[in-house]
Parts: sequence; structure tokens; C-alpha cells
Amino acid sequence: MADEIEQAGVWLAQHGLASERATPLIAARLTVRRRAGIAASVLLALFLIVVALVYTLTLRDEAHPSTSLLYLSAAVIALVAGLALIDRQVRRADRRAAATLVRRVAHPGRLGWRTVLGLPRAVFAVVTFAGALVAAICALPGIEAAILLIGLCGVAAGMGVQLRHLLTHPAVADDEVSLTADAIMRVEDARNLAAPTVVWCLPVVSLLAAVPGWWTAAWLVFIVLGTVALIVINARTPSSGTVARLAMGVTVNP
Repeated sequence: MADEIEQAGVWLAQHGLASERATPLIAARLTVRRRAGIAASVLLALFLIVVALVYTLTLRDEAHPSTSLLYLSAAVIALVAGLALIDRQVRRADRRAAATLVRRVAHPGRLGWRTVLGLPRAVFAVVTFAGALVAAICALPGIEAAILLIGLCGVAAGMGVQLRHLLTHPAVADDEVSLTADAIMRVEDARNLAAPTVVWCLPVVSLLAAVPGWWTAAWLVFIVLGTVALIVINARTPSSGTVARLAMGVTVNP
């Protein structure tokens, strides 16, 4: 626990709360969320590997594409269920932490998606998914389009499950510091959730051998433009700590 509290202190300092003392509550929540993030990353990596394997199977068994679609559908279901299970474990840990509190405080106002995620990142995520969907529907043949569409739907569903939790679960806090930390965690989780890494990688791992050269070039341009847009968004939007303190009504020094 001492190491976890020390890591929590470093985390607070990185988010503009260097003068505050890390508590076991904050340390425990950060530890659980850190482990959940690792588990979600591993799950998504396994999903991409499975998609690539399914496409390899499709190339070898072109006479039975329905079998590949069945395997891919099972992988999508496993991804969504796995993300939901990880999300459930985080909620369960939050409930255990909340049960130990003598008193519990709430955020002064509802933290909606504009606060937690922000309009620029929400628009960026929608445009990224829309671009991938258009690329799949308009430029790919039947089985390849189906593979990409199912994969994108699975990723979107998983993101929806996690974002819903971020927006709806009550704060786990007993003072102003832990309440601010709760808001920071929500903002960081939402920003990580909106990162387009999986959407960008999905066609590369599953379709690269089948699509025409112009499609690959266009997709790489799409990734480059998205990267530039993401850099601009990161540079122009406040840090998660600043967003959280503003949501809490705390004056932020320029």
C-alpha cells in the first residue's frame, strides 16, 4: 500500500495537486483503474489478433465465408463482454471503496459528456468512425466490408459501455481532494477511450492483403490527417486536471 500511495502522490502532483496528500482511497482507486486499463489494452490487442487470424482463415477457405463471419461475430461478442466485465470490476471496486467512507460527497454539478470528453474529441471520434464506415461500405468487396463493419461495431459498442459508466456512476469521494481526483479520472478515462488507435489498426491487421493499393494509400492519409488533428486537439484543450478543477468550481491560475 505504501508504494500505491506514493504513486498516487506522484499522480496528484502531475495533475496540479502537488500540495495535497494522497489518501488510501485515491491510491486504491488509481490502482484498480490502472489494472483495468492494462486488461482492456490486452483484450483489445487479442481482439485485433483474432481479427487477423479470421481473415487468414477466410483467404484459405473462400468457399465458406460464413464460417469466418461466425468466428468474427464470436470475437466481437467476447470483446464487448470482456470490456463490460472489466467495467463491472471497476464499479465493484468503487462500491467497496464507497462502503468504507464515513461520509460521501458529490460533484457540484452533473459531469456531462461535454465536460468529461469534450466536444472536439467527441467530434473527432465520430468522424474517425464515420470515415472507417464509409471506407468499408463504399470501397471494399462483400466479405472484407463485413469483417471491417463487424469489428468497428464491436469497438464502438465497447466504447459505449465504458463511456456510459464514466457519465453515470456516482463519485467516490469524502473530501474536496478525492472529489477532484474522481473528476480527473473520469476525464482521463474518457480521453483514452476516444483514442482512435484500434479503429486505425483494424483495417491494417485484417484487410491489408486484400484491398487495392489506392485504398491502402488513402487509409494511410486518413491516419496521418487524424494524427495531426489529434495533436491539435491535445494542444488546444486544457489538461484533465484543469478541466476537473474548473468543473469543481476551483479557480485555475493561468
